[in-house]
Amino acid sequence: MAPRRNPIPGLVVLALLPAALLGGCWRFADARTPSSAPGVSSASTNVVVAPAPLTTPLLSVRRTPSVLARDLSLSAFTAAANDFLPMIDSSSCMALSVDGMAVAAKNADVQLRPASNVKIITASVALEVLGADHVYTTEVHGTLQNGIVTGDLHLIGGGDPLLSSDWWHGPNTKYPPFNVTAIEALAQSISAAGVTSIAGSVVGDASRYDDEWYAPTWTSDVRFTEGGPISALLANDSREANDRSSNDPVVGAATVLTDALRAVGVSVAGAPSSGPAVAGEALIAEVKSQPLPAVLQEMLTTSDNNTAEMVLKEIGMKVSGRGSREAGLAAVMATLQSWGTPMEGVSLVDGSGLSDENRLTCGALLHVLQHDDASDAVGTGMPIAGVAGGTLSDAFVGTDLEGVLRGKTGTLYNYDDGTGGKPAAKALGGFLPLEGGGAVEFVMLLNGPQVAEKVVYRPIWDAFGALLLTYPAGPTPAVLGPR
Repeated sequence: MAPRRNPIPGLVVLALLPAALLGGCWRFADARTPSSAPGVSSASTNVVVAPAPLTTPLLSVRRTPSVLARDLSLSAFTAAANDFLPMIDSSSCMALSVDGMAVAAKNADVQLRPASNVKIITASVALEVLGADHVYTTEVHGTLQNGIVTGDLHLIGGGDPLLSSDWWHGPNTKYPPFNVTAIEALAQSISAAGVTSIAGSVVGDASRYDDEWYAPTWTSDVRFTEGGPISALLANDSREANDRSSNDPVVGAATVLTDALRAVGVSVAGAPSSGPAVAGEALIAEVKSQPLPAVLQEMLTTSDNNTAEMVLKEIGMKVSGRGSREAGLAAVMATLQSWGTPMEGVSLVDGSGLSDENRLTCGALLHVLQHDDASDAVGTGMPIAGVAGGTLSDAFVGTDLEGVLRGKTGTLYNYDDGTGGKPAAKALGGFLPLEGGGAVEFVMLLNGPQVAEKVVYRPIWDAFGALLLTYPAGPTPAVLGPR
């Protein structure tokens, strides 16, 4: 048998042949190419100078300067936060992160009164469940013949929490409602549809939601003045005029529309009332709210309890077909669980935080803030430090947080009733947007005697604001970038 030859030298020659042929073709083409195009002087050729190459290795941390800058600043921020933590006693909590990365926390799993910071959860879940394009629609139905509504005109509530007259400036003129849905616009639409008179009455229908006007855990001192009545048909927070409220929010809304119709020349024969709409009646006119982010902005900025409770019922309506507080809360808890929120210590009884029976932890609330974003409808809907019209208008004024920090406040005074009283609550949760993107997420729930009084909580807030301003402390991404 002939000895087997080694095939490797032959393979090498075959592999080199294409390269040799290409090299020869290149030399032939290069020899035939003139030094410049015919008729054009080589002196006129533009010379492009390439930028100096970066000397930073491809795998250097300088190739991710933003991450490097954050990591270098986090160490100093954590140290500053640890210096602040002694101000948080055993009856309060604080938790802090940067772009979702933990910085510091104290008592993060302790169950505490969150006050109106419950609205952060309501807003977050609403944005996910209802969607940013959700609008509320208020309709009027009836039988129209030759400009006359031959029977009653049925005003059907769609759960719009901001249905308002132009004279209504809210129960607290310091924080007036905005992004409202004008009742006058609905009256004008009815007139534009050809209605000149109504033979019967304006009859309100609030059947979209249940008839629980007040959460059972709300005490008598907060009912109506702070929250409620809650109804699928609610106008001007159940005020028929600046100096007159209604005993029934549905009749009150019908009264307000009756007055608005008469103001545009539509006559109404009967007195306002409430009752179910007639099946099959034609739609005559409607008015739509602004999209959900605008509603949430009003709710968060002014801490509107009625808006929060109506949004909660709408969540229930969307998920289960039941417009009730219980259905809304069930949907909220299920949504939080789906996000992986730590649920131990979370117990909610309303959507506004008005009840003293709500309980949250700083860990759970920070997780919800991390699920949100400083630039989404929740983050941008929050009050801004030092800006009029919101509940942070007088906070952090004169500091670098003014006009930048976005935070939801919360207050329960729980004044001593002679039996020892209940702990008061002062809450602050939100975002400090960072230049170049990202944000510091924070939550602080203060509970204790008199903690809702400015003289008690403001020194803690001021120290916390000073802490937030220590970030970032390291070099910027520009300094750390590739060279």
